[in-house]
Amino acid sequence: MKFYNSETKKIEEFVPIESGKVKIYTCGPTVYSYAHVGNFRAYIMEDALIRALEFLGYQVERIMNITDVGHLTGDNDYGQDRMLKAAAAEHKSVLEIAKFYTDAFLQDFKLLGLKEPKAFVPATQCIDTYIEIITKLLEKGYAYLSGGNVYYDTSKLKEYYRFGNQNANDNLVGVREGVEEDKGKHNQNDFVLWFTKSKFEDQALKWDSPWGLGYPGWHIECSGISYKYLGERLDIHCGGVDNIFPHHTNEIAQTEGFVGHKWCNYWFHVNRLNAGDGEKMSKSLGNVYTITQLAQMGYNPMVYKLFNFLSHYRNQLAFSLEGMDAAKNTYNKLLKRIAGLAKTKEGINKEAYDKYYTQFADALSNDLNTSLAITTVFDVLKAEINDSTKVKLILKFDEMLNLGFTDVINNGLPTEEIESDLRTYIETQIEKRNEAKKNRDFALADKIRAELSEKGIELVDTKEGTKYHKK
Repeated sequence: MKFYNSETKKIEEFVPIESGKVKIYTCGPTVYSYAHVGNFRAYIMEDALIRALEFLGYQVERIMNITDVGHLTGDNDYGQDRMLKAAAAEHKSVLEIAKFYTDAFLQDFKLLGLKEPKAFVPATQCIDTYIEIITKLLEKGYAYLSGGNVYYDTSKLKEYYRFGNQNANDNLVGVREGVEEDKGKHNQNDFVLWFTKSKFEDQALKWDSPWGLGYPGWHIECSGISYKYLGERLDIHCGGVDNIFPHHTNEIAQTEGFVGHKWCNYWFHVNRLNAGDGEKMSKSLGNVYTITQLAQMGYNPMVYKLFNFLSHYRNQLAFSLEGMDAAKNTYNKLLKRIAGLAKTKEGINKEAYDKYYTQFADALSNDLNTSLAITTVFDVLKAEINDSTKVKLILKFDEMLNLGFTDVINNGLPTEEIESDLRTYIETQIEKRNEAKKNRDFALADKIRAELSEKGIELVDTKEGTKYHKK
């Protein structure tokens, strides 16, 4: 398996810390609002990476956080807590907001058929771990107290900008909209590990700590959850490109300061989904859709997954309903072709099976090329090989793609597709049968009748032509 490591900026061969096993941490949602399709692009492609690793024989252990405290409206420790702001706007408690939007996220996660991690961990469940890490960082001189808050001292690091594409002036007041001055910091790049009441008197969730009543900073949460559940060393850390700075940059700084060695070997970042006009898709701009909304508009969630698979995860992707329509047409073509495969007992063509299996596995191994993997599915469906071989290959491919192909093979087209698509399929098969009879190819004509019968469709030859009905 080879994929692009964001830290080294190279496509590298993946070598796990422990042979055959992979530890993965993925940044989850901040549950102050609905997760939108832009957020889910990262989760879909992370799921593809995990399934690809499993497809290739690895045993994967994955943890995902749920941020329910500490994430401010500005990622660099400025602004208001997003959870508190949402609670005030909706006249609910912070815990009510967290539960409602966590449930909504998990529902959309399920609609997309994404593989659940070993655990979804709310940030509020690991307060003791954050305190443990911060205490040690203070003891080792990586952190300091100022104005009641605990800060990480980035001047202690030889290399803070680990991803190499940030600027030391990014955190200067006035450089970016919303950056506020924090007089407690010794250096402009320092960041908060623990807030006390000195910062936000109206913070709803607070915990006792050695430094006063307060709550954790956003960055320490992912470090703490990863350390608690996956240990001191991590194979792969995933997230969207927007997390690279400052979030993942700060995670590396504080975690390696705590454990005293390299923490994560590979960083897998998914590029952003933009609105159709090229503008960044975000909740604040209001140019977003949710997975549930798309489903209500008639788009099977698998269509949105395919929409993402048709583009490489490292490329920016423009979202539009026209693009969704194109993906829907492609998806329906795939389903129809797969539904048309006969369930025969013919032997498997091993040479053809190995050829297409290798082509599919190579696509996954080459920096998770999902577009080429989908091309392989079409290649199989068009190939001059028997249907038994095609069925076995499609079933195998769907272990990774999880696009509903297995269900179609086992149960036929989804109910909502049957009435609109079945008539066309049946009439096409009748035309093929009539042509076969005309050419005196009665074996083919009988085979078509038998295949339709197997799908619950009975043909009746009359003077007016061939009629059909469901059994």
